[in-house]
Amino acid sequence: MAQYDFRTIEKKWQKHWLETKAFKTKNDRFSPKYYVLDMFPYPSAAGLHVGHIEGYTATDIISRYKRMNGYNVLHPMGWDAFGLPAEQYALQTGKDPKSFTYQNIKNFKRQIIEMGKGVDWDREFATCDTDYYRWTQWIFKKLYEKGLAHLKEVEVNWCEGLGTVLANDEIIVVDGKMVSERGHYPVVKKPMRQWVLKITEYADRLLEDLELVDWPENLKEMQRNWIGKSSGAMITFEVAGSEHKFKVFTTRPDTIYGATYCVLAPEHPLVLEIASEDELSNVKKYIEQTKQKSELDRISEKTKTGVFTGSYAKHPITQQLIPIWIADYVLPHYGTGAVMAVPAHDERDYEFALKYGLEIIEVISGGTQGAFTGDGIHHHSGILDGLYNEEAKRKMVSYLESLNIGHEHHTYKLRDWVFSRQRYWGEPFPVLYDEDGGIHLLEDDELPLTLPELNYIKPSGTGESPLVHATDWLEVTLPNGKKARRDTNTMPQLAGSSWYYIGYILKTNLGFIPLDSEEAKQVLDQFLPVDLYVGGTEHAVGHLLYARFWHKVFYDLGIVSSKEPFQKLVNQGMILGEDHQKMSKSRGNTVSPDDIFQSHGADALRVYEMFMGPLEQEKPWSTEGLDGSKRFLDRFFRMFEFEILDEDVKELQTIFHQTVKKVTEDYEKLAFNTAIAQMMIFVNEVYKVQKIGKKQARDILKLLNPIAPHITEEINQTILSHHEELIYSTWPTYDPKYLIEDEAEIVVQVNGKVRAKMTISRNLPEEEVKNLALQQPNVMKHIEGMEIVKMIVVANKIVNIVVK
Repeated sequence: MAQYDFRTIEKKWQKHWLETKAFKTKNDRFSPKYYVLDMFPYPSAAGLHVGHIEGYTATDIISRYKRMNGYNVLHPMGWDAFGLPAEQYALQTGKDPKSFTYQNIKNFKRQIIEMGKGVDWDREFATCDTDYYRWTQWIFKKLYEKGLAHLKEVEVNWCEGLGTVLANDEIIVVDGKMVSERGHYPVVKKPMRQWVLKITEYADRLLEDLELVDWPENLKEMQRNWIGKSSGAMITFEVAGSEHKFKVFTTRPDTIYGATYCVLAPEHPLVLEIASEDELSNVKKYIEQTKQKSELDRISEKTKTGVFTGSYAKHPITQQLIPIWIADYVLPHYGTGAVMAVPAHDERDYEFALKYGLEIIEVISGGTQGAFTGDGIHHHSGILDGLYNEEAKRKMVSYLESLNIGHEHHTYKLRDWVFSRQRYWGEPFPVLYDEDGGIHLLEDDELPLTLPELNYIKPSGTGESPLVHATDWLEVTLPNGKKARRDTNTMPQLAGSSWYYIGYILKTNLGFIPLDSEEAKQVLDQFLPVDLYVGGTEHAVGHLLYARFWHKVFYDLGIVSSKEPFQKLVNQGMILGEDHQKMSKSRGNTVSPDDIFQSHGADALRVYEMFMGPLEQEKPWSTEGLDGSKRFLDRFFRMFEFEILDEDVKELQTIFHQTVKKVTEDYEKLAFNTAIAQMMIFVNEVYKVQKIGKKQARDILKLLNPIAPHITEEINQTILSHHEELIYSTWPTYDPKYLIEDEAEIVVQVNGKVRAKMTISRNLPEEEVKNLALQQPNVMKHIEGMEIVKMIVVANKIVNIVVK
């Protein structure tokens, strides 16, 4: 038989699958559906890397496996094409972001086809396609109409180097300073008028509905921490000698009797109102100093600083006067920007009180030095004396409510989503502002509002996006004759990726089924939620949280019937370089799939990446391991040179049925490495007997097909001469009766040394096993003239003969 020519054969099957649209999702409402989704890539100039291939292979295996099990599979692919990376590349190279984005998409698509991924390409789109972002703009309109999108003066993360606002998850901290994740440009806090989406209105549902999904627990915990729900009481404090009041949120209302001072954030609107003449200059100076610090610096500084305002608050319960300070460790947007300080039972308050000589009153028995934060019996606490923490909290909340000076309250770390970007390459807002500042949304039939072509896309330097230069596009006359101006901001990259999984379902050859149609409702109900979503952990908070938020809005609008978009989520582990470091161009340890398609073939790459270890684990690349996977496929191919019998080979029945069972169970668990290991064991057994049955041969092809589709289809067609392609075949089943082996290989030892091996029926009587062992020629040779002291039999495994 000729050598397996992987280059020719892989190209042949890729061309065939494309031409026949082999993976097109059927219009079939009677078969069970299975929607398997990849986190779609940003089409950079670098092309795909082997890390992409890992996740894309895993989803392809499952989609092929489910299709052979009778499911109507939806397995699409598209491109997350708007956003900052393309804009930055355009600025650096002078290229048009649109043209090179589509050029990159073409290259990415070629690579995905060459890896043998079975995609329904009729559903392909990019988020920068006008017929897609028409609906992104429509969704924004719905958010506005529901009161979930509004213009607001907010403190944003402004990046001068990139000329735009950044979301919290686009920022990292380097040497204690906030910088952009992309390019490491400095980031500062700055008030700007921005579109803001009220994700906080969905905070409780985003928390509670995590219980509905099958996600890794660590990822759920990351979302819980990001949302950061705290429960406690909102309490009103009066400023002595004035009409002013301020609210304090505390998670420990039970410690209120120990409150000896209050602290306001320097930005709190009351600060300059209540500062006394004597303290005003100190207060103003401290406010200016605070403006120079990042939020992270303020939270993390070990030495807390502050200044006295010169004013006092009335303690809500005791009516005693307690001093009001300002300190930069209190942030304006956490809670109310004001705290009641209980230094005996809060470490931060304790440090502050010690530094500035403020009163410390213990109200919970702890018997420790410093602040006691544990559970204990309350004392010096009026109505709470004798109670432990939880009961004391409940009683104090009721008491505050009865006095009308406080109530139960919840706060969240989650901030509303700042949705404006001062960039060119993004979705324009479907919004007009008239001369009087009135807001007008475009009518549905005016969508999409397309992005104007611009030769000059550098940041304006005024805080506006480069769209300010598109004067013909910018200025509009309203039907009433009034002049109006378009919004010069664009939407963030996360806008398009927050609903793309829905876009795939609605995509047809004629465009997108309208989101607000009954047809859309029916088809979305058919395919949602996504059954399996695979991607990296870098999207744990940003994309996944925002997509869940939008999905809940769609649920409220009656567009979808599922509460959550993604039922099962799996994070594939990173593939490191051979040096065990993260792959990067600067380290020179990157691996291009294109090189491997040429040197080893797509099937070998797929087998290798799935065999490296558990899908979720981080693992280093190994060229030696890749060579081993290629050798396995060559050995698999040569296996079909053996005699292929019409009937099943009896000697292979047990291992064959064990293999069907093991591979099936492993595919269900996404344990592809152990599935491959089992198939290797089967191949070894075939090599021992040098023959295989026709059904056994075709079924082992089916088992390997989802992982190595090209070689298995080729063997099926050219060697087995089977007309039905494997992708349209039915998944093999196993017969439990063959799983119990009827023979066992017994090792025979003489004085602990192996002298023979014998294959006998399992579970023979011990005396019969001993007799058979003594009849082995090499055993007889080693016990001749010796006295047998004893014989030890381990059933179905070992006979040890002790002689002297």
